Amino acid sequence: MSLASSDPTAPATVPAADIRGWLVERIAFYLECSREEIDEGAPLVDIGLDSVYALTLCGDVEDHFGLVVEPTMAWDHPTVDAITAHLTEELTRR
Repeated sequence: MSLASSDPTAPATVPAADIRGWLVERIAFYLECSREEIDEGAPLVDIGLDSVYALTLCGDVEDHFGLVVEPTMAWDHPTVDAITAHLTEELTRR
């Protein structure tokens, strides 16, 4: 599911807190709300993330972290906490 980054200077791992913070920031941007309004344990669909933004988030993850993710990532891992755990694991593997 993930591919190694072609950037030899890329860090081997990214702290989960950094991934979570980045995700919350992106989702807040999509939903036009503050970071504080994002419940990291709530299903993304319940906080207003629709399928268009879920796909956009996949592209942003690929661009930001250098990972190839499934377009269903936000549905397979439906909370910020779940996506954070998934990405942390994927980034550890590369």
